Amino acid sequence: MNDESSQRYYASKQYLLPADNVETKRLDTQHDMITNVFGGRLSMAPTTLITGDRVLESAAGSGIWALEFFEKNCADGIILNIDCIDISSAQFPTTHPPQIHFSVNSVVDLPNPEWSDTFAYAHQRLLVAAMNDSLWRSAVSELFRVIRPDGWVELVEIEAQDFSSWSVGPSSTKLASLINAMYGAKGVIGDLSVYLPAILKEAGFTDVKCDKRRASIGGEVDATPHKVTDVQGYGSGMWRELWMGMKGPVVEAGGYGIVETVQEYEALVESSAVEWKASKEAYTTFFVILAHKG
Repeated sequence: MNDESSQRYYASKQYLLPADNVETKRLDTQHDMITNVFGGRLSMAPTTLITGDRVLESAAGSGIWALEFFEKNCADGIILNIDCIDISSAQFPTTHPPQIHFSVNSVVDLPNPEWSDTFAYAHQRLLVAAMNDSLWRSAVSELFRVIRPDGWVELVEIEAQDFSSWSVGPSSTKLASLINAMYGAKGVIGDLSVYLPAILKEAGFTDVKCDKRRASIGGEVDATPHKVTDVQGYGSGMWRELWMGMKGPVVEAGGYGIVETVQEYEALVESSAVEWKASKEAYTTFFVILAHKG
């Protein structure tokens, strides 16, 4: 395949999505949608935070979650100190409150011993496309180390094993087969609603819970690039941009025997988007997994 993926910036060979301005815009719009899917709540953890508590935001991206969580708590008179980490600084904001700190770090290798037993709460969202079994186990072990006693971890993930819910026509079914092949080759763990609770318990966490919420795809619910409080799912355009973002890894792997050119992959995603827009049945599922360090 001809490599046209140079148009996008990928921070890691392991992570399947880019880290550039286009992806930042997609993630910020997706953030609003996910928040709405969970009833407008930025956090589902039963925390009782107070001024001075430290919070960890892993895989922070643009920091949109941390910025909103900080402001929400400020409105309640609670001033938090939030550490935002990511494997690349490419999406970090240029301005932010001094109580929010951004650094290039990985959840599989957090500062040690500086952060041990430090954080009252850790939040992490959508690392499914970056992790395999070994990396997930390292991440969970590190989160257990840096959470202080009586602290909480919240992991937000998406269904990545059963794509039948958005395979609503020949093109989207073919795309799902391609994504399954890529995930298999990369060692991506698909059923995180089962896998993560198990390894969290193995690491020593207690009170592990999983909350599932369905988000529609297409049909047509397209979110605009600003906060829309009634958007409960992905528009076909939003879902299209997700899979277009994985063009680089698909190209690099040679198309997994399903597509042969960049243009063929792009056409497959575009025709899938037409199917999603016309469908009233396509959806995906988000999971919030909560775990307590007693």
